[in-house]
Amino acid sequence: AGLGQVFVVSEKKGIWQPAQEVPGIAALNQRGQARINSVSCTSAGNCSAGGNYEDGSGHTQVFVVSEVKGTWGSAEEVPGSAALNQGGTAEITSVACGAADNCGAGGLYEDSSGKQHAFVVSEADGAWGNAEEVPGTAQVYSVATSVSCPSAGNCDAAGYYGDNGGLEQAFVAAETNGTWGPAEEIPMPDLSQRGLASVTLSCGSAANCSASGDFRDDADNQQAFAGIGKKGVWGTAEEIPGSAALNQGGEAEIHSLSCRPAGNCSAGGMYADNSGALQALVASETNSTWGTAEEVPGSAALNQGGNAVTLSVSCASAGNCSAGGYYTD
Repeated sequence: AGLGQVFVVSEKKGIWQPAQEVPGIAALNQRGQARINSVSCTSAGNCSAGGNYEDGSGHTQVFVVSEVKGTWGSAEEVPGSAALNQGGTAEITSVACGAADNCGAGGLYEDSSGKQHAFVVSEADGAWGNAEEVPGTAQVYSVATSVSCPSAGNCDAAGYYGDNGGLEQAFVAAETNGTWGPAEEIPMPDLSQRGLASVTLSCGSAANCSASGDFRDDADNQQAFAGIGKKGVWGTAEEIPGSAALNQGGEAEIHSLSCRPAGNCSAGGMYADNSGALQALVASETNSTWGTAEEVPGSAALNQGGNAVTLSVSCASAGNCSAGGYYTD
């Protein structure tokens, strides 16, 4: 019928099983515009996923669904989210799990005046709590774009908010033992004079995280940045070394970040070269020091159409990561 439905599929002992429609989603997704935006797995057969659907009134609402011991349960509307979402536009952007049945998620909702706000929600022992506005962001518009949970009840959420000058700035909020603390701005005094475009986050252990994204420099070019938080204290973000030299076309983005362990991360995204072609980028952090960004080896030879992007990065241990994306032939 051309409607948007959602599926999940599990791999067991190296073999992918048949895809299945998410149980229970049909009852929620009355208008047929559903999507899953994020999946996180803590151990074999134990995963959670989150996304959004369109209810019978045409409002976009958010849902979560969990797999336990290889069996997917029923999708449920995020508790408390509909009460927040008076404007009828909500989205889960990120799901992360610190242990089986203990996860966190974040995204956005729209209040009755049409202003967007960042929200977070936590799962403890298989039960999702009520969604809440990220503490400290009530007076501004904001979006939570990334969540990372290194252990049960200990998560961090990152995103952006609009400051008094109308520019977007990066924030991070920490959950400690199941309670979310107030958002704080990631220090970017020399970088974000013209605001930023996005931020992604990964935590190697509780309160030890890295963040990366893109910002507008004084020449209004889009550049890549990285920041490091240790024991809950964030240092000043820096431009990723070498990224500006690659980014002659002034259009760099970071799409994904993975840290394992803390202080050892890899990031992926793209930049525009001196001909304006988009090329795939990766950069790595070792012992809390970011190395020089580089074009994904061999990607330029594939990318004859001039449009390549690294979309996702995942690291199993320090210096051992995989990345994927796309290019144009």
